[in-house]
This record gives sequence, structure tokens and C-alpha cells, in this order.
Amino acid sequence: MSTTTVPAPEEKRSLLARIFAVPSAGPFLVLALFCVIFASINERFLALQNISLILQQTVVVGTLAIGQTLIILTAGIDLAVGAICVLGTIVAGKMATLGYDPVLSMGAAILLCTLSGTVAGGLISGLKLPPFIVTLGTLGIITAALRLISAGGAFPVDDEFLSWTGNGELIGGFVVTYGVLAMLLLYALVWYLLNQTKWGRHVYAIGNNPEAARLVGIPVRRHLLSVYVLAGLLYGIAAWLALGRIPNADPNSLQTANLDSITAVVIGGTSLFGGRGGLVGTLIGALIVGVLRNGLTLAGIDPLWQDLITGILVIVAVAFDQLSRGRR
Repeated sequence: MSTTTVPAPEEKRSLLARIFAVPSAGPFLVLALFCVIFASINERFLALQNISLILQQTVVVGTLAIGQTLIILTAGIDLAVGAICVLGTIVAGKMATLGYDPVLSMGAAILLCTLSGTVAGGLISGLKLPPFIVTLGTLGIITAALRLISAGGAFPVDDEFLSWTGNGELIGGFVVTYGVLAMLLLYALVWYLLNQTKWGRHVYAIGNNPEAARLVGIPVRRHLLSVYVLAGLLYGIAAWLALGRIPNADPNSLQTANLDSITAVVIGGTSLFGGRGGLVGTLIGALIVGVLRNGLTLAGIDPLWQDLITGILVIVAVAFDQLSRGRR
């Protein structure tokens, strides 16, 4: 009597299916595809100096995208990320210009950014206001405040401490700035919080189903508030990194930060409906945005077309997310 061996389910799966089962595999393949396309268009794209530049250009948006990821994981969205970051640069630069200690100036700026996230989180978690409305209102308030504080104009920030994150080390023609190292460290720390702590598991649970999370004993309001507080802190740190990137406080800077941070999160595989995604994908998504803008610039594409293409990428990524939810 012969016996037939039934292959295990894992054995039936093709190698390609296993690869795409990894959440960050899709974004990584998109990143690789863009690199191949832009390298074929312009040979300077793969030069060490240009790759180093892409990393430096990704620092601010990449850091803002960490906070945006946390908020989107809870099924929210933050439309004020860029404005809060610029607020930090303006406050730190203005205080340093007036003669205040630079450490105190940067600390006050980070504290103010954290307070902005706390207020927004309090309105959303306490009064149950829609995140879209609250952050849209925050965007309007902070934009007006920026013009009042800066008197409508930009000014240089010459202090070495405030621009310290722009310094770095030269390794064989490749510049590694302290800002890039700080961004990667922040990704590692927040990844640990999300994946190795009870707090992180609760964040995912709230994003999946806040009512079910409440019924199993998770303090939903407190955890939701903590997400916005941490996001505000990250935006403040991003302000420090922004001063290292360009030592200039400009109320009109980072105008595409909202679009770019959301693009990085969504392309990285985090669902706008909450409860699914992670920081590895967001980091790859931030690199995709950096590679896209750098490659299009080398190709001579107008920045307005770059914004258009980035917006299309967001819509396509959300459409894929919606289709995948429907299949599940």
C-alpha cells in the first residue's frame, strides 16, 4: 500500500509568495526599481556623493514620518507635521538670536513642539474630535503664529550647537552626518517600543479596533494621548535636524513635509485605516521619497511635477491598501 506525502502549506508556497509575505518586501522592490531607473537616466545618481546627499535630504522627512506612522497606526492622520517642525526651528533660532543659551533655546523649541502634539492629542482623545479636523486647525494656527514670531521673514541661525547635526564624518568619499545617525537611532528606539513593549501592542490594538481594545481593558484615551505626545517630541527633534541640514529659520520652509511624510508612511505599507504597518517600511518609504525627488531633480524635472508624481504615488498606495483589505 503506497502512501502519498502531502506537502506542508509552507512547501507549497512559491519563493516569490514568501518574499511578498514580508511587509517591507514590496516597498524595498519599489525602492530598487526607482534606483535602477534613475541610474540608467543619469550616471551621477549612484555616485557616493549623491547617495550621501539623498540620505541627508531624507533626514527631516524620515524623522517626521516616524511620528506620522505612530498616528496613522491609530487610524489618525497629522496634517501639521511640517508646521510644528518649522515652529521648532523658528523658536530655537529666534531665542538664540536674542542671546539665550542655545541648549535652552533648543530645549524650549522641542518642548513647544511636544506641547503642540499634546494639545492635539488631548482634543482627539479627550473630546473625541476627528484627527483630520484637529490637525488641520493646528496647521492654520501654527502657520499664523510662525509669521507673527518671525515677522514674515527668514533669518540665519549661526549657532554651532543648533546646526551641530549637520556635521559628520567623511568615510571614503561618503559623508555620514550626525543627523543621519540620529534619524536611524530614532527609528531603532521607536521600533523597539512598537514591537517589543506592551505599549506598542496596545497601539496596534487601538488602530485595529478601539472599542474592542477598550473592552479588554486597554486605556484607549491615555494611549492615544501618549502617541501624539511622542509624535510631537519627534517633530521637535526633527526641527533640530532641519537646522543642521539648512542653518536657516524660514516660516515658509518644509511646505511639502506633510505630503512627503504621509507618502513615506503609506508607501512603506502602513495602512491609513490603522492597525497594520511598521517603521521598517516607513524608513524604506522615506528613502523612496528621497530617491524620487533626487532622481527627478537630476533628470531636470520641475519641482511642481515632482509634487504631482508624489501625490499620485500616495493615491496608488492607498488604492492598493484598500484592495488588499477587501481581499482579506
